[in-house]
Amino acid sequence: MNTYDLIVVGGGPGGYVAAIRAAQLGMKTALVEREHLGGICLNWGCIPTKALLRSAEMIEQIRQADRYGISVAGVEFDLDQIVARSRHIAGTLNKGVAHLLKKHQVEVYSGHARLTGGGQLEVDCDSGRIDMASGSIILATGARARSLPGIEPDGKLVWTYKEAMTPDSLPDSLLVMGAGAIGIEFASFYNSLGVKVTVVEALDQILPAEDAEIAELADKAFREKGIRILTGTRVIELRKGADSVVAVVESEAGRQEIEVTRLISAVGVVGNTEQLGLEHTRAEVDRGTIRVDEWSQTAEPGLYAIGDVAGAPCLAHKASHEGIICVERIAGEPGVSSLDRAAVPGCTYSSPQIASVGLTEAKAREQGYQVRIGRFPFKANGKAIALGDPEGMVKTVFDEQSGELLGAHMIGPEVTEMIQGYVVARQLETTEHELMQAIFPHPTLSESMHEAVLDAYGKVLHV
Repeated sequence: MNTYDLIVVGGGPGGYVAAIRAAQLGMKTALVEREHLGGICLNWGCIPTKALLRSAEMIEQIRQADRYGISVAGVEFDLDQIVARSRHIAGTLNKGVAHLLKKHQVEVYSGHARLTGGGQLEVDCDSGRIDMASGSIILATGARARSLPGIEPDGKLVWTYKEAMTPDSLPDSLLVMGAGAIGIEFASFYNSLGVKVTVVEALDQILPAEDAEIAELADKAFREKGIRILTGTRVIELRKGADSVVAVVESEAGRQEIEVTRLISAVGVVGNTEQLGLEHTRAEVDRGTIRVDEWSQTAEPGLYAIGDVAGAPCLAHKASHEGIICVERIAGEPGVSSLDRAAVPGCTYSSPQIASVGLTEAKAREQGYQVRIGRFPFKANGKAIALGDPEGMVKTVFDEQSGELLGAHMIGPEVTEMIQGYVVARQLETTEHELMQAIFPHPTLSESMHEAVLDAYGKVLHV
């Protein structure tokens, strides 16, 4: 029996970060991963998709080169090379995670772990079964793409994110089912490469987690790029052909048929809770995720769950932060705070980019706040104009009584980088006074963040 101070099951952004932090705190730590270090995020999600989107961004910029006084004869791209670059980047970072774990002396086991009760688990490795035990076990097994009955991915005509990231050839037309961040990013990527894209969303707005005003601007921008968007619409049936698929969709206006070459299913994820041996514990599973308290503790003493398997928001940075909190709580570190889900920023790396943190205007009003709203368009920002990318807006939501920054929402150039300014401001419990007094460098896109604060209090300068 191999015994440890901590065993982490799953080597994604939650699991490997938790293992490294535990090792830093002097804990003898083991990590079990059945497939690939870095998890879905590093290998099939966050990082390689951004590599693909970077290629798409370059293609768009070259197409618009004449706007900058540059003459380009034509734009050609090699899909195989675009995909190969993305996979190479994922592979490089995978090796980087392995190096970090080795550096911190985390013992890594390649295999499938199964709880057997009493703080013990067994790992099925290529070399045989290994029995392990610890007073503290963290489950960080992640999630997989959700599939709907009758619309299950088959890897050929109906894709998940994996097939969408590694196409052998470009489809002539594509239907993206689901307009959350994943669906919108793929829609943006394929649209930039010249594919005829249709997005179907069951709810009344794309990017349902975002502020309605920002989502409306995104909807308009995507339509102007040629993406067809159908909100309040569900795919209710598929008919597969030899090299195409017919989707029957339904909305209040009735039914229609859409024939496309391929369909991407991006309707969310479900936690990997199966075959973990949870039946040998008191841990509870609710709608595909493991129930935990504010410290990631399950109903089983000494058993924790973090990341996607522990519920939304299913974001890598949320998983990593949960992992650190969980480990430091186990280690008895002073000053540890539980996760504030409202402080978790969200980013969509489409063209245009979308980013947010905190409450939307609607949520703030629902919670009873009297709010002050600030808005500032990028078309009034000198740096955005100079970049030739003046579309979009920064929106702020403040509590009228206290001046607390309740939420911030952006659409436009590089907003996925800018949002961190508001994240830090909320973490420091900054009020409108401090934000208005802060000096923002000129010329920068971040000046729009300042102006959006000023606008909420009737002090905006450049509109």
